[in-house]
Amino acid sequence: MHVLLDIIQGLIGLLLSPLGIVGLLAILGYYLTLKKARSFYKSNHSGDTKGNENNVHSLPFYSATYVALQVLVPAIVFLIAYNIAAPFIYHSLLSTAYESHLSSLSQFQAKNFIDSAFALTKDNIPAQSSKLITEASVYLGSLMETGHYIKWGGAILLASIVGALAYNRVSPALRARNRVERIVKAGLIICSIIAVLTTIGIVLSLLFESLRFFQKVPINEFLFGMHWSPQTSIRPGQVSAQGAFGAIPLLAGTLLITFIAMLVAGPVGLMSAIFLSEYASPKFRSFAKPVLEVLAGIPTVVYGFFAVLTIAPLIRGWGESIGLTVASESALAAGLVMGIMIIPLVSSLSDDVINAVPQSMRDGSYGLGATKSETIRQVVLPAALPGIVSAMLLAVSRAIGETMIVVMAAGLAANLTINPLEAVTTVTVQIVTLLVGDQEFDSAKTLAAFALGLLLFVITLILNIIALRVVQKYREEYE
Repeated sequence: MHVLLDIIQGLIGLLLSPLGIVGLLAILGYYLTLKKARSFYKSNHSGDTKGNENNVHSLPFYSATYVALQVLVPAIVFLIAYNIAAPFIYHSLLSTAYESHLSSLSQFQAKNFIDSAFALTKDNIPAQSSKLITEASVYLGSLMETGHYIKWGGAILLASIVGALAYNRVSPALRARNRVERIVKAGLIICSIIAVLTTIGIVLSLLFESLRFFQKVPINEFLFGMHWSPQTSIRPGQVSAQGAFGAIPLLAGTLLITFIAMLVAGPVGLMSAIFLSEYASPKFRSFAKPVLEVLAGIPTVVYGFFAVLTIAPLIRGWGESIGLTVASESALAAGLVMGIMIIPLVSSLSDDVINAVPQSMRDGSYGLGATKSETIRQVVLPAALPGIVSAMLLAVSRAIGETMIVVMAAGLAANLTINPLEAVTTVTVQIVTLLVGDQEFDSAKTLAAFALGLLLFVITLILNIIALRVVQKYREEYE
């Protein structure tokens, strides 16, 4: 009962929020415009016309959608702009109001005063708050309350005015379809720009922090160093932890686990794709393909548990039975489970590529007397080879960037080895390790995580570029 009441209260709160009221106004404008536009449309198609005066340019749906978008879009833009600008405005007004006090403080103390006022206002944290900070918090609270009413009233007023103007413009000659398509196109362009800017932001954030790291550690030491021990001095003058930041052991461990994973995922995924596309009956394929792709939906942490609790003890027991020494966290266990995880990626992509080969090529091969297996080996697979290579390279990128399985099953020891029975570490494991806990972003130890992230980004980018080049160079177009 309490849960139901909470849900009802949440829905009421959403409907009474500025965005909820704007949404209700958009719905109201849609149905009022739809009724108005239908009257034009019916009048035009009932023969009640005078020359071309009542020729309707767009369907009623487009006119109603145009008005609804005119209500929604300006209000949403206003709310986004307000939410972006409001913190800066509050900060400026608070700084101006307490300028005399802030001028007597250092830069750090002034920043701490402002932050404390914001924390006390937003989170109601009264710990160690002076009387002046409390007064600043009260003043800031009044500013925020006023700003809330401005946001609430501004969004609704803007939506009402623009919506009313759009409703009055609705007429048989209104090119509503063109305007709706322009608005939708602009929205698609904005979404594309956001995606591009997000990518650029990720790259720049990695790049700037990596440059700070390379100011502390030479780039040649990072790229070609043979020892990884990111321990830096905690106190000035401490000499017991100088730190070593050679990434070669991490790359070796990453490539070793990826190689083991591809030994599992490559053959199994490709053979599964060949069977499902060439040999399986439609009924069996409709059942087996979704079941196989369920593997892609299992969380990676579950694969990590499977590796730690099942595969690793199994490999260790098997190794001890024949006299081999197997680490409790071995590259072999992590690689095998990772290979199982990326089987659906190889299988699904390869299956799509094989199915894209025209049936006429198979029929021509059968007509020349080739068997089914000969047709697959000599016709289908060569034709689908670029796509299969691309699928393999994408799977390699997926394996290199995997985190949870190797964190749980591969270990933390940066061993430069090719023995799959030993514990190794990977780039992603070290990134997680370096950023766990409270870290100071001025030390080489923490900044090393960004350098590793940039290195991983470059490696996966190169693999993706190679995959695209292979597809473009060897792709054949069939009619």
